[in-house]
Parts: sequence; structure tokens; C-alpha cells
Amino acid sequence: MVLVADVGNTNAVVGISQGEDWVAHWRVSTNYKRTVDEYTVILHQLLSMEHISADAIDKIVLSSVVPNLTGVFEEVLQRLFHAPILLVSHKIKTGLDPASIPAELGSDLLANAAAAHHLAKKPTMVIDFGTALTFITISGEGVLLGASIAPGLNSAIKALSTGTAQLPQVELREPPSVLGTDTVTAIQSGVIYGYAGLVNSIIERTEAEIGEKLYVIATGGLSKIALPVINRIDHVDPWHTLIGLRLFAELN
Repeated sequence: MVLVADVGNTNAVVGISQGEDWVAHWRVSTNYKRTVDEYTVILHQLLSMEHISADAIDKIVLSSVVPNLTGVFEEVLQRLFHAPILLVSHKIKTGLDPASIPAELGSDLLANAAAAHHLAKKPTMVIDFGTALTFITISGEGVLLGASIAPGLNSAIKALSTGTAQLPQVELREPPSVLGTDTVTAIQSGVIYGYAGLVNSIIERTEAEIGEKLYVIATGGLSKIALPVINRIDHVDPWHTLIGLRLFAELN
């Protein structure tokens, strides 16, 4: 079995697959104050709940965009398992055109792009609804064409509540109308429908620039919220990034 871990700014997502099937996957909140011991206990308990033996893991792939936690998770994985750890970087085999991959590209975006090309084999955009809202576009030949990055939906909600005196932090969900009738629904309308317009605009501008229609994949913890209000999303998979990490285990 293959264990893949994607350490992000809000959550660390861990998945275990056997062949093409996911045996289990979990989201654990990212906490900079947690120690190696604490993360080790959490992951050990999650494995125990699913009756997965550490000895059954023969490959591990780790992606991290949080430098302070990269070493922490490496040590956690070394403690629990005996399998070698592949740390994702632009130097590994990805199935993409290596000349098109910039060194500073985040490992999560790299995994998203690789999974999209592996699955679609046509011009594709992956939109990741996480702490940041990221867009990565790949040609049908596996050339990484470029990316866009905006604040994530939760980041927008938090910015309103922390940067203003009277606006509260609200639940992130679609309101009954674009015309909010109170503070909560007004914020929900501005964020949800405003971001729907942002996403559709990025897709349309990208298509106009490359001269091709895009297949659009949405992923990330908030991707399901976006589906009802964004009419250009073709496929939603909250675990899409993990597919890319699993692919790296096969290629390397």
C-alpha cells in the first residue's frame, strides 16, 4: 500500500491506497504548535481505527508547503513506518514536461497538475479551494502553462471579521439570495457569488489566452461549496491532490 501526505496551511491530508482504490483518507488540522509526538499519536490512532498495519505501507510520498512542518512530518513518518519517503520537489518525475515546471512551484500545485494530465490528457485547469484559491493550467501535451493565486474563501471571511469592527465571521455557505437581508447573508452573498464570478472570469480569460476550451477540475476542502454556483466546473474531487501524489509514487 501507498501512503501519501499533503501538508497545507490549514489541513494535512493523508491518504492510503491499494492500487487505484483508496483504503482511507483523512484531514488533520495543521497546528504549528503540535509536536512530533502529538502528530505521531494522531496518525497512529487514525491507522488503528481503520485496522491498517504500519507494516503494510511500502511506499510513502510527502508534499508540504509549510516549511516549519516538513521536518516534523518526515520524522512522524519515519517513526511509524519502515518505507522510504519521497519528498515532492520539481526534481522528481511527474509525467509533465520538466522544462515547463518552475522551481518555485508549490508541491501541491505540482501534484494537481500531474494528476490532471494523467487523468484527462487534454487542456485542463485545476482549481484548488484551500487556504489559497489556486488555478493551475496544463496543456494536452503535459506542458504546465501557468497559474493564478487568490485568497481562499475562508481567508476572505476571516479578513472581513478581523479587519472590521462590526462584521462577524459567518458560516461559509450559499445564501438564499444574492440580495442579503442581514449581515450574515450579505457577507455570504458577497463572498460566495463574488468568488463564483472570480473563478468564471479566470477560466474564461485563460481560455481566451490559450485559444482552447478547458476541462475544469475542482478540488480542496471547500470545493463542494463552489459546485452549485460555478457553472464551468466539469469534475469535483476533494482528494484530487492525493491522486497526483500517488502517481509520483508510481513514477519514482
